Amino acid sequence: MSNPVRILHRHDFQHLLNALASRGYRIVGPTVRDGAIVYDEIHAASDLPEGWTDRQDGGTYRLERRNDAALFGYAVGPHSWKKFLFPPRTRLWQADRQPQGFLLRPEPLDAVPYAFLGVRSCELHAIAVQDKVFMDTDPHYRAHRERAFLIAVNCGQAGGTCFCVSMKTGPRAESGFDLVLTEILEDGRHAFTVEAGSERGRDVLQMLPTEEAGTVDLEASARCTERAVRQMGRSMDVKGVPELLARNLEHPRWDEVASRCLACANCTMACPTCFCSTVEDTTDLTGDHAERWRSWDSCFTMDFSHVHGGSVRTSTKARYRQWLTHKLSTWHDQFGTSGCVGCGRCITWCPVAIDLTQEVAAIRDSEGARGNDR
Repeated sequence: MSNPVRILHRHDFQHLLNALASRGYRIVGPTVRDGAIVYDEIHAASDLPEGWTDRQDGGTYRLERRNDAALFGYAVGPHSWKKFLFPPRTRLWQADRQPQGFLLRPEPLDAVPYAFLGVRSCELHAIAVQDKVFMDTDPHYRAHRERAFLIAVNCGQAGGTCFCVSMKTGPRAESGFDLVLTEILEDGRHAFTVEAGSERGRDVLQMLPTEEAGTVDLEASARCTERAVRQMGRSMDVKGVPELLARNLEHPRWDEVASRCLACANCTMACPTCFCSTVEDTTDLTGDHAERWRSWDSCFTMDFSHVHGGSVRTSTKARYRQWLTHKLSTWHDQFGTSGCVGCGRCITWCPVAIDLTQEVAAIRDSEGARGNDR
């Protein structure tokens, strides 16, 4: 049974936040801080980035004022939702010395019930990717994920580094949400179409002062995402990419990109699907108390690939190749999908503007040229 589409007017938007708060959710959404649109706890509609947009390109991110009062008139910022579902640092257990030995106390799974507001379609796909990695293996992730309420927002504007159309991950959200909004700003009207994607979503929707969406509203909603499709700043030919990269592990392009790469790990920190981590055991000076912590790690760090005898990826070339081929090739072998959702964060937040869409295209073009020479 299809869910009816409703209309929520801008002046009633606070009712959505109130409904979520009344159900005990800690609301996290976009807000302006430190010259960027980031995800943080919000309490009122006034906390949202009203009238702001972002301009993104390789190694470039700038906020600019819009000529309207859009609440979601931007692409994506440096944060992804993984920082809440898979936090950068998590204590796994504590242990205290007792007369008979050590008493180990696992960290409680008292996950915060988050409501994520403003989740883009590419980010829904990223969460689905991390679900495949963590849901059956990590009780901490599962505890956060099962309690999370997802309010998606269909994109009305693409960023200069977006290529979700190529990856078939957006810009319109099709599933994986509790509620989905589309912001309509036409002819002086400011409203949102709202549709439920789950029973929890339907329960919240019933609490809101909405009205049934008409044909004009549905057409305006469709135009919103059609604009985003036309605005894609990047594209990638994904046909045969896993096989393409597997055939070209010694391609000279890897040396070229390594000459620019700083191995700073910005791309993996900003990526919404990267999941590498490390574990650290600590103890106090007395030796009576110990803790185990898990922290984000990256395949760009030298220690990440360290085994007995040393690191197996000592060069920047090897580490970048590992990252890109895992993301676009061997991820398919592990999880049955690409590890890239086309959000473009790795391009925007790379200090030297390395662009994975350009790297794939360069390898494909050179392989085609070699074929023509034969």
